Amino acid sequence: MKLSKKNMLLVSFMLFSLFFGAGNLIFPPFLGQNAGAQTIPALLGFLLTAVVLPVLGVIVVARFDGLDRLGQQVSPRFGLIFAVLIYLSIGPGLGIPRAASVPFEMAVAPYLPEGASVSVCMAVYSFVFFFAALWLCLTPSKLVSRIGHVLTPALLLLLGFLFVSFLLRGSVHVAAPQPDYAAAPFFKGFSDGYQTMDTIAALNFGLVIAATLGGFGLEEKHEKMRHTVLAGVFAGTILALVYILLAYMGMCSSGVYAIQENGAWTLRRIVFQLFGEPGAVLLAAIFTLACLTTCVGLIHSISQYFSVLFRRLSYRCWVFVITGVSFLICNLGLSTILSISVPILNAIYPVSIVLILLGLSHGLWKQNGYVYSLTVAGTGLVSVVYALDTAGVPLGVLGALARRLPLYSVGFGWVCAAAVMLGISIVGSRFSAAPASAAKPN
Repeated sequence: MKLSKKNMLLVSFMLFSLFFGAGNLIFPPFLGQNAGAQTIPALLGFLLTAVVLPVLGVIVVARFDGLDRLGQQVSPRFGLIFAVLIYLSIGPGLGIPRAASVPFEMAVAPYLPEGASVSVCMAVYSFVFFFAALWLCLTPSKLVSRIGHVLTPALLLLLGFLFVSFLLRGSVHVAAPQPDYAAAPFFKGFSDGYQTMDTIAALNFGLVIAATLGGFGLEEKHEKMRHTVLAGVFAGTILALVYILLAYMGMCSSGVYAIQENGAWTLRRIVFQLFGEPGAVLLAAIFTLACLTTCVGLIHSISQYFSVLFRRLSYRCWVFVITGVSFLICNLGLSTILSISVPILNAIYPVSIVLILLGLSHGLWKQNGYVYSLTVAGTGLVSVVYALDTAGVPLGVLGALARRLPLYSVGFGWVCAAAVMLGISIVGSRFSAAPASAAKPN
């Protein structure tokens, strides 16, 4: 069976919307403003972690029929624990509250009347936001149509209008890069891509797309995989184009405005310069649409997973639970949420990248039971040490040893650890009978 072009487009739009949320909107212009004249190499690194790896992650998870089955290549217990950690971090623990708080704090709060209570307004805004997300998630059969027909096209039209307006009337002055981007623009852009959370989100969305394709009547594994690849490539192309446009606006503004606190402030300055105070409506609409579609996708997919893992609660019950918890955490404020996001992402992102790469090359390792476990263990150890180190936790001798690793200072010490452990596992398998990998993709 072959999916019609219309349905293929709807699935691709849905995947794009699942990815494109708060971080996707604010980090590219922030990168452009900070990288300045070095935006191109920084953007290339960013596109690897924010587009290429997420698309590959969707394909790998669809191939293995779920994140937990991919994680079982390391061990059954790891597969369960890692899957739950991923779902919690991109869900009610971090990703969903961040996506809901960003549009308010960056596109609504600055324009509130003087004397208005920010906390009360935040509670009202987030309640309406999550009520809309709840309503959409309670009818999962209509998600593809509502997102593909309405929300995503509206978002892309608004972003296109903003970019064309900038080309026609925007102020342009490209400045020299900030120190971190001047020293290693590619690596800095690569690690900036972590903040979008798309690679770890892809470990969730792969199964969602496979299930969506099944809803269109695609049952054969081969056909599901082929259409998953097509949807991933199309959605990734749209993502890359949007990132390039946003980074371009940030780069062109790098010498126009002082370095901002984050990319949302950069967008605010650009929109204000183009449209004045009425531009707040455009900015609020862009932020809200981008973040709402991502929250809906996350709530839907995580509720599906937990309703299977913990069968005492139905899908609808999990939707209410996840939405309610996310609403409460959201009202802690964006600064609090962002303060804990960096160390968490530094710890789990490298493990996600290694799992995706090993899953893509599974045919090379399927007879070697050491590769997944040793490579992931080495990657996880170094990435956790780096996360604690950058968070200011004293690590003594362990921290001193880790700092000697190549590329550790730019956040890539885990690459060396992964390569060494991969080599050890390959050599070790030749001297002992290693068991085959735990679970094989169909």
